[in-house]
Amino acid sequence: MKNIVKILDVKQVTHDVKYFRIEKPAGYHFTPGQATDVAINKAGMEGEKRPFTFTGLTDDACLEFTIKRYPDHHGVTDQLHQLVPGDELIIEDAWGAIEYKGPGYFIAGGAGITPFIAILRMLYKDNEITNNKLFFSNKTSADIIYEKELSAILNKEAVYILSRENNTGYLSGKIDREFIKQHVSDFSKHFYVCGPDSMVKEIVEILQTLGANADTVLFEK
Repeated sequence: MKNIVKILDVKQVTHDVKYFRIEKPAGYHFTPGQATDVAINKAGMEGEKRPFTFTGLTDDACLEFTIKRYPDHHGVTDQLHQLVPGDELIIEDAWGAIEYKGPGYFIAGGAGITPFIAILRMLYKDNEITNNKLFFSNKTSADIIYEKELSAILNKEAVYILSRENNTGYLSGKIDREFIKQHVSDFSKHFYVCGPDSMVKEIVEILQTLGANADTVLFEK
């Protein structure tokens, strides 16, 4: 079902990420971790749908997206970042395979953190954040989305890995087999994986070869 909604607020989160707060249609529901297809309600853009994940809580009065701009594409994210309060979006019903099943490891690359933001916020609000750990990979520290909030939620269980920068307080390198062997202590837990397709494919394969049960590794297929 299509819903036309107004943008209520836009804020800069990082140099290439913005937060959008939008109207919530009556009766609209999503599970933390889910996404929806979004289009801009302007002539010529209505059919250009792209998937974006909800980053707010399910009982919030408004809906929230946190969207990274990809200027090289000259596409939808570029256009979204030019919108202001009062502009309209078209959203459809919520969908997605990522939802919280129990304590475990969240492994995210770049904008792949977005499905986990709503989940981690929910767990923190419900005092159920214990026994969860985040591995969040970015190119540089300037690329980390909601770093202060994630650190406040998870404390030392939020681990940041930088692939193109050496910086005190962050790990350097990438999330590969050796990293996972070194930092994961319990492969019977749940694993939540989101990021670029190649990263997700590689990490899912690594987890399964190291003993994780396929049923406990959740990612968007």
